[in-house]
Amino acid sequence: MLIALSRGIDTSNKILGKTIAYCTLVMAVFTFAIVVLRYGFNLGWVGMQESVTYLHAAVFLLGSAYTYQQQAHVRVDVFYRRFSARTQHIIDLVGCILFLLPLSIFITFYCWHYVMQSWQLLESSREPGGLPFVYILKSFLLVFSVTMFLQALSEIIKHTLFLIQANGAKQ
Repeated sequence: MLIALSRGIDTSNKILGKTIAYCTLVMAVFTFAIVVLRYGFNLGWVGMQESVTYLHAAVFLLGSAYTYQQQAHVRVDVFYRRFSARTQHIIDLVGCILFLLPLSIFITFYCWHYVMQSWQLLESSREPGGLPFVYILKSFLLVFSVTMFLQALSEIIKHTLFLIQANGAKQ
């Protein structure tokens, strides 16, 4: 059952991560269009500029769990890479339990009121011509914390199962 839960979390974060990766292409096209329109034709729209901000937030916040899952996050592994697989799994397990889970819970708790208040107001941009979806932008914070929490659970399951199997193999 735990393996199925871990696979389900991994699959959903992989789908979200690969889907959100396309936002980088859209973001690059929008940025190019903004530059060409502004400097080539002296045209500009606040909403179009804000859409790049929204896409940027989506890429980083909604793609973080997938990045963590793929071990593509920034890691200072001067010593880590020299450790045995067992030691690496212990370090990753402890890191998930002591740092990632509490941080995800803290972010969720801290941002909940902030995001809910934005939804109650259906908050929109303060700029004339800006996007009317600030509440969606702020919701990315909660999606980030939830997906990171779930990915941490998946990693805890995988690391624990590895360590149990490694102990069983020794005996």
